[in-house]
Amino acid sequence: MPDETKAAIDNLAKEIVTCRREGKPVILFTGAHLIKNGLGPLIIDLIEKNIFTLVAGNAATSIHDFELALQGETSEYVPDALGKGMFGMAHEFAYMNTALKMGNARKWGYGESLGRIIVDLEFRKMVFAEAASEDSWQEFLHPEVSVLAACFRHKIPFTVHVGIGVDVIDQHPSFDGEAKGGCSGRDFLIFVHEITKFVKGGVFLNIGSAIQGPEVLLKSVSMAANSGFAPSGIICADFDLREFRPEEMADEQKMGYYFRDQKSVVTRIPAAFGGQGIYVQGNQLSTIVYFYQKIMDEIERVKS
Repeated sequence: MPDETKAAIDNLAKEIVTCRREGKPVILFTGAHLIKNGLGPLIIDLIEKNIFTLVAGNAATSIHDFELALQGETSEYVPDALGKGMFGMAHEFAYMNTALKMGNARKWGYGESLGRIIVDLEFRKMVFAEAASEDSWQEFLHPEVSVLAACFRHKIPFTVHVGIGVDVIDQHPSFDGEAKGGCSGRDFLIFVHEITKFVKGGVFLNIGSAIQGPEVLLKSVSMAANSGFAPSGIICADFDLREFRPEEMADEQKMGYYFRDQKSVVTRIPAAFGGQGIYVQGNQLSTIVYFYQKIMDEIERVKS
């Protein structure tokens, strides 16, 4: 990584550890590839060290996490499966839909419903009794790699922000749009509530989420400000592969204007609330590993 990138991550790690020592919130919003790339255990370790006050993602984030917990692998080769009508058709996705239906009936959130099926044996038995078939997986083989489960165990909200018709679980006969929307809608309000705690500062991390993370944050800070809880001095950091051109953020004729993570997370939101925007360019297999190492270094430095 370039020295400039390392320096940005170094400073970000210091800000995060300082915020947590002072009781300020730190939110992580991650796209699916962080989990798919096998970096979930790093996030789990940071959860266990009380670094994050809320973790968020889209439905794909939760699906990859759920699959890894269930069977220790995730994803499929789409070109082979698509033409056969088999893409996204694993029976086990019925577990997720059934957990959401049962969770919605109990007024739970999306992340809580999925975390609970991994951790809570009694709830899992209820879900499997309704959704399992004779030849489907009926146990979670690797719950230790699940961020959903870690958040549930440590009572940290994992909020999931979804669309309808955009996820493989929507393809199944077990799909219930009311349940999916109801659970995710509750998660949105949980997320907004966490944003109201940024009145004295805090850190928002967006890792590889091009749309959901920036848009959920944008609406949430507006709602918080409208309710008298405007974030003050918020630090917003965005990790992605694309080059960042600050001069394009206000020019509708430029491509960069339409990159919502750069425009909203790095530029508009911190500018509106007297904060700081940080962009970290690079492959997350390098940047997130380095970020984790620097957080751990900073924790040890503060201890000593």
